[in-house]
Amino acid sequence: MAHLTQRRPENISGEFYVDHTCIDCDTCRWMAPEVFHQAGEQSAVYHQPVNEQEHLHAMQALLSCPTSSIGTINKPTDIKQAQASLPIAIAHNVFHCGYHAESSFAAASYFIQRPDGNVLVDSPRFAAPLVKRLEALGGVRYLYLTHRDDVADHEKFHEHFGCDRLLHTDDITTATRSVEIPLSGDQPIQFAPDLLIIPVPGHSKGHTVLLYNQTFLFTGDHLAWSDDRQQLYAFRDFCWYSWAEQVKSMHRLANYSFEWVLPGHGRRYHSDRATMRQQMQLCLDWMDQQP
Repeated sequence: MAHLTQRRPENISGEFYVDHTCIDCDTCRWMAPEVFHQAGEQSAVYHQPVNEQEHLHAMQALLSCPTSSIGTINKPTDIKQAQASLPIAIAHNVFHCGYHAESSFAAASYFIQRPDGNVLVDSPRFAAPLVKRLEALGGVRYLYLTHRDDVADHEKFHEHFGCDRLLHTDDITTATRSVEIPLSGDQPIQFAPDLLIIPVPGHSKGHTVLLYNQTFLFTGDHLAWSDDRQQLYAFRDFCWYSWAEQVKSMHRLANYSFEWVLPGHGRRYHSDRATMRQQMQLCLDWMDQQP
């Protein structure tokens, strides 16, 4: 819980604030960019909400902050409305769950509502309001884990929903050794007609991405949009297994067509397919130049 006594002086005066426990994860800055920005190596409020939409976005960021570093001077009276707004619809039947987990360093997780079984992509916090909303949306049939880092409360979601968890064997650790569907090999896996799992070793040895309905690419820590570079980007400084393998993986991934990049870390990106191909090429050109 945020504490007013730890309020950062960089916050503008008003109802919302960020305290010194912020870990600079960027969650609030992309969920409510009209309210939060980066100030030094942490976030701060630079603009207090002035309408219902800005207030809702700030409340969603407050609920999603993995370290509860966002607070309000007065006890919010609309907390239940904000809770009911999560997960947030991105497009069609794809949602951003919110409720980021500190154990996954605030990785975003997603929810796909589909007739053949709903899919949770990476694990958010096991927060009671979110669980209730997921129940209302039909529960969770599969919990797909892109890689070893963003598993958070996977065990609690499995126990509650009885969902089957998917993770590549090269990324299974002691904490995930009980997954129901271990993936293997380096070839794409057509898990269902609308779900294609693509191995992309690099960030970690067993990292995979999920292509849903040939449109939505859930990329974990493999690929994201960079506001600083204004292009698609791979995290060179956070490649724990092999940069050379990640470059190869990205070249293979460029052969696929999609419209959305939905990462665990970094910013999401949406464009038409032609522009996405151009962006992938820009990313590859940059990656090929790195040592």
